[in-house]
Amino acid sequence: MGLLDYRGLAALDAVVEHGSFERAAAALSISQPAVSHRLRTLEETAGELLVVRSQPPQATARGHRLIAHYRQVQLLEAGLEAAAPANARLPQLAIAVNADSAATWLPDALAQLLSVPCCLVDVSIDDQDQTLRHLREGRVVGCVTSSAEPVAGTSMTALGVMSYRCVATPAFVRQWFADGLNAATSAAAPALVYDRSDTLHERYLRQMGLPDGVPHHFFPSAEGFVAFIKAGHAYGMAPAIQIRKELADGTLVDVVPGVTLDVPLYWHQWHIRTPLTRSLHDAIVTAAARWLKAA
Repeated sequence: MGLLDYRGLAALDAVVEHGSFERAAAALSISQPAVSHRLRTLEETAGELLVVRSQPPQATARGHRLIAHYRQVQLLEAGLEAAAPANARLPQLAIAVNADSAATWLPDALAQLLSVPCCLVDVSIDDQDQTLRHLREGRVVGCVTSSAEPVAGTSMTALGVMSYRCVATPAFVRQWFADGLNAATSAAAPALVYDRSDTLHERYLRQMGLPDGVPHHFFPSAEGFVAFIKAGHAYGMAPAIQIRKELADGTLVDVVPGVTLDVPLYWHQWHIRTPLTRSLHDAIVTAAARWLKAA
């Protein structure tokens, strides 16, 4: 593709990041026609479409790779200065994590990066089985995922194990599971699932030797998920570290005592060594060690 036009790459990144040409222009402090011109010139140089002009605009596979390159260069440039001027624009770190990590140990990890502050963060939430896709597409610097699959150009570190417990209120257990969790009771009792990409409940039932096609609600909020179960509307899989108090005071109980579903988590990160990326890696790994079970 020859020498890269970084003004065009900035326009490409802004259009996809902000979801419109108009908002991209505002972010770059240039006119909307200028954004369109820069992007069109970049596409002509690349010889292919880089953004699908949908609502919102979506990067093509080549577009994602170029955005990843542009963001990597930005990180490297941010690392050139040991101490940025007080009025310098803070670099942004985009990461993808599962909702349960975001609701429990991730704030602890980010605290040391944000207390200075030395960066801005852009956290994308997705299922732990799906976050690796964000890294492959170049949308994020790093991700928390349940996959140990290596990705070219990245490093991978095991974080530990997040244990999930299948819980409900005591009244719900008495009503629906008086005879225990079995094929008949699981086919009748309403379960709670985070969203359509969440497979934890299915995996738990398969672990118990039960069919996984059960009636269920959806509630895509980590905090709201637990509140829904505490209200007695369903039973579901909750991280043990999130419901310690409820288990201790008896607000929630295990549907099957002593049985957990353990999900190993891994941190994948672009293989770029700057003070900021090293700080991000160390913060994630250190906080995870405090919160998660050892693998």
